[in-house]
Amino acid sequence: MKRIAMLPGSFDPPTVGHMDIIRRTAQQFDKLFVVVAANIAKHYLFSTEERMEMLRTSLKDFENIEVVSYPGLMVDFAKENGVSVMVRGVRALADFSYEFELAMTNKMMRPEVEVLFIPTDPKYFLIRSSQIKEMAAFGADISGMVEPHVARMLERKVERKV
Repeated sequence: MKRIAMLPGSFDPPTVGHMDIIRRTAQQFDKLFVVVAANIAKHYLFSTEERMEMLRTSLKDFENIEVVSYPGLMVDFAKENGVSVMVRGVRALADFSYEFELAMTNKMMRPEVEVLFIPTDPKYFLIRSSQIKEMAAFGADISGMVEPHVARMLERKVERKV
């Protein structure tokens, strides 16, 4: 039986912390869906297609990873694609609190889908997409926080906004 997992997120933009969690997760499963979610409560800098392009470029060497988008509930994606584990990366207690509540809600809807929390590597503890976007808008060096192709896309995007 194939072990199929999913790792949903907004990835706006994908950070080196995201990449670390994705790569570590991919080593544990036969197939990993990286799902670019559309959260109606969030305003995105990058389109869904741009976020998927950045992820696909970063993850092109992984045969067991598929980058997809899904406009609905992640538990519905799990059911439709035979996913048995939903992976969530957490940095701190605040992340865990939010993710735990979300996991319990998902468990109520789809008890058969397990949720696995993976803590961030300590060297990525302070990296947040929202901070990276702000720093890029002010011309700060973000090269250690995102992969080079992401940095280029971000720099082009914020040049148009400023």
